[in-house]
Amino acid sequence: MIHVKNTYLSDRIKNVQRKFFVRDFSFNAFSYFVLGIFIAAGLILQLKAVPETGVRRLVYVSVGLLVFAGALTKLPSWKVTLQLVILLWLGVIALLDLSFYPIAAAGSLGLVFSSSFQLVYHWDKVVVLRMGKFRRIHGPGLFLLFPLIDRIADFVDTRIRVTDFSAEKTITKDTVPVHVDALAFWMIWDAKQAILEVENYMEAIVLSAQTALRDSIGKHDLATILSERDSLGKEIQQVLDQKTNPWGISILSIEFTDIIIPKELEDALSKRAQAERERQSRVILSTAEVEIAKKFEEAAESYKGNPTALQLRAMNMVYEGIRQKGAMMILPSSALDSMNLGTAMGAAALTKTEEAAKLPEKKQEEPHD
Repeated sequence: MIHVKNTYLSDRIKNVQRKFFVRDFSFNAFSYFVLGIFIAAGLILQLKAVPETGVRRLVYVSVGLLVFAGALTKLPSWKVTLQLVILLWLGVIALLDLSFYPIAAAGSLGLVFSSSFQLVYHWDKVVVLRMGKFRRIHGPGLFLLFPLIDRIADFVDTRIRVTDFSAEKTITKDTVPVHVDALAFWMIWDAKQAILEVENYMEAIVLSAQTALRDSIGKHDLATILSERDSLGKEIQQVLDQKTNPWGISILSIEFTDIIIPKELEDALSKRAQAERERQSRVILSTAEVEIAKKFEEAAESYKGNPTALQLRAMNMVYEGIRQKGAMMILPSSALDSMNLGTAMGAAALTKTEEAAKLPEKKQEEPHD
């Protein structure tokens, strides 16, 4: 059965598996095993019914059945199965003769019944229809389809999936055209609803996500979109989840991957950010200058009633400057006068002289004791 889709719609959606053939079942490895049993049984019956049958012709028929099985692997449909059975009998009649009816009958039954054995993986769920009506949901494991009247609507993967979508040239609230790429994380929790309630749940999710993304972009300005991606993602996720819950699908999260703005606006924003950083650096520098001035003012109050301490501080500053820089420091004479270096040095020398004069007196007093 060929399923024609809207190619314009499919071209707009990424990561969508395009189905041009609707399958009725899955011809898997276990199906090949069952078909092999039927072929072996057919060979035994053929040799018992017609012992003079040529072995080479039996090999040709067996190989033909395996080729038919390969066709069912690519085109798993009951209609194709019936066509292959008819082709098998026509080939036997035209190329061989009716004496090969045992292996032809076994091969026909093998093609039909091997297609009925279905293997479902742990993460899949299968929606089974009987005569076009919903029959049941089958989980992981091996099960049988009733030939010709049962068919699988689809194998539904219940694992978490990720789908990318985008909104191109969408206008923000402040009339800025942007291109936004995003990811949708979602999963199917009710396979029956996902298959029976919506024609193609993948297309429905992606188109709904694009619509919700465009609507969210139009409600916010560019600054909000750039700075509050998480909140916008949660907003879109809640909108989508309300829409997809009736389909048995939950939207787990929406994440923005890229936001593209016009080049001219990007340059303007870059200059604005640079100016803002310069402004902040100047504010920080000014704040530091104010704090330093306050500290100097407090220090001045401490030195206000103590000129000797102020002179010593000035001398220490000169000393530290010379020591750290390792060079000669040239000071004006007025600075030296204000420091009163001579008085300070004379006072220091007088103190040392007085201490030296007291030492002999102490030595003379010690023997009397």
